[in-house]
Amino acid sequence: MKGIRIGQGFDVHRFKTGRPLKLCGRTIPGEPGLDGHSDADVGLHAVTDAILGALALGDMGDHFPDSDPRWSGADSSAFVSRVVELAAAEGFELVNCDLTFIGERPRISPHRESLRASLADSLGVPQSAVSVKATTTERLGFVGRAEGLAALAVVLMAKGGGDG
Repeated sequence: MKGIRIGQGFDVHRFKTGRPLKLCGRTIPGEPGLDGHSDADVGLHAVTDAILGALALGDMGDHFPDSDPRWSGADSSAFVSRVVELAAAEGFELVNCDLTFIGERPRISPHRESLRASLADSLGVPQSAVSVKATTTERLGFVGRAEGLAALAVVLMAKGGGDG
């Protein structure tokens, strides 16, 4: 079917003290932030890449290169807004988004509903179209050693819209 597209996005950032931790556009208190050119919102970066992937429009580095000073410290919700606009220009709307954080910290469950609401707002969809969840790597690898946080996003896009 030409009217349906699936996209997957993945992102990872190392923790960096002295920065706020931003996830899905929200600040998570009491946790170290993530290192990156923008606000390093690993969740929104994964979602941005998933949408770009579904539309076969490249990746974040093509649209928001870290060599461009405009994006230094940028709020990653601007990236999501821009790719949603690109999708609309191609005649596509987001049907649903499934976002998984991968790491030992922070605990996502206390923030899940706030993260879902913020992500849904950024995407311009009802909260019921957005899933946010988390898993660990059983303390394996750099994520398991709590050196950073990763995120994996999958989106379903439909031509002419989709009501889920």
